[in-house]
Amino acid sequence: MDVTALIERVKIRRDYAGQLEHIETLPERVGKYAEPSTPLAVPLRRMLANRGIDRLYSHQVAALEAARARRHVVAVTGTASGKTLCYNLPILETAITERGARALYLYPTKALAQDQLKVLLELKSADPELAAAIRPGVYDGDTPTAQRRRIRNEANLVLSNPDMLHASILPYHPKWADFFTDLRCIVIDEVHTYRGILGAHVSAVLRRLLRVCRHYGSYPIFLATSATIANPGELVSKLIGQPVEVIDDDGSPRGRKYFALWNPAPFGADALARRSANDDAVMWLEETVEAEGQALAFTRTRQSAELIHRYLRDSLDAKRSKHADKVRAYRGGYLPNERREIEQDLFTGRLRAVATTNALELGIDVGSLDVAILVNYPGTIASCWQQAGRSGRRHDESLAVLLAGNDPVDQYLLRRPEYFFAQSPEHAVVDPENPYVLARHLKAAAQPIPSHATSRRR
Repeated sequence: MDVTALIERVKIRRDYAGQLEHIETLPERVGKYAEPSTPLAVPLRRMLANRGIDRLYSHQVAALEAARARRHVVAVTGTASGKTLCYNLPILETAITERGARALYLYPTKALAQDQLKVLLELKSADPELAAAIRPGVYDGDTPTAQRRRIRNEANLVLSNPDMLHASILPYHPKWADFFTDLRCIVIDEVHTYRGILGAHVSAVLRRLLRVCRHYGSYPIFLATSATIANPGELVSKLIGQPVEVIDDDGSPRGRKYFALWNPAPFGADALARRSANDDAVMWLEETVEAEGQALAFTRTRQSAELIHRYLRDSLDAKRSKHADKVRAYRGGYLPNERREIEQDLFTGRLRAVATTNALELGIDVGSLDVAILVNYPGTIASCWQQAGRSGRRHDESLAVLLAGNDPVDQYLLRRPEYFFAQSPEHAVVDPENPYVLARHLKAAAQPIPSHATSRRR
């Protein structure tokens, strides 16, 4: 869509009163490409060609070469830069050349696991050689009991999450003996989410996982991906207790992006009070869909997501818009089938606007969006860029809009745009030696494998 025309469309509204404080234009970037030292297997080259990929980005090749050399890797590149291939290529290559090899994918949310399962099933259905090599399955709290045994025994690509690993896999490792014996790769997607006390727990779970792997004689490598943070290598090294290679030279192309800072109009005579950012989010979503664009609005609460959806639907209904039934809310608490339906409708373009919590901030593939709206400052610079990055792909122009709240931090950032755009993302802090966390995980680790048990399964 024409982003500048959308901005002008907003400016000529009768209720526009100079709320647009600043627009930063981020220039387009050309792509950087590379070739693997050893060509990919024919099924993989055919798979890439079927997906319209004739060349690999430089960061994808760097991750592939590091994985081939059995080095732990964390890829830190922008949203929609093809990070999924950074771990899928080496895993699929191993699955083709070593038919007994297994891989474990760990995601912070069920939606991400389902999204990756969809990708793997598409690859499986499109190529007979890949269909014979890969057997993916999601093993999480939504997996029916009847399917769990089949996934445990038959799947060579298991998609799960740290909670499930802690509660339902590691304590029952004898049932997973064949899987752990053949485990070659462990994926940690969106690794930047594992910080603070959560990161301390995940670090302990991962070390327990490695202990079980050693018990069965396997030494898997870690393939991690992250949004842009200041210390990705340090974070992953602390999580897994081993050195990690950082790949942060983003080779993907990017179209021109406009980043607008919007301050809601003063409310009444009180200059310190301002209109709700929710109301302005409804306005931006309405203008975007009427301009035939597609947008996401990120909110900080579930209630805000539902309210924005309701007000937007009412407004479009009142205008008898053809897009009135093409808007939805998305948040935690929905049934799994509802979430999958919304994700699929957003990907295919049937939905034109979605009001969401940060549940869609992570790397779910929702296609090419035109506008990302941040309803209030999300709390960190890293989250700002992660949410803003959901709009725009490759050479298309895109727009991100930060709608400030009455919070002093929001107002400061709008009055100091040069400060906002000059800031680097925050450090992710984790303490894997937290004694309170370790004390609990020590008991959990000793229960399936006593501390004196050093023999390996043969």
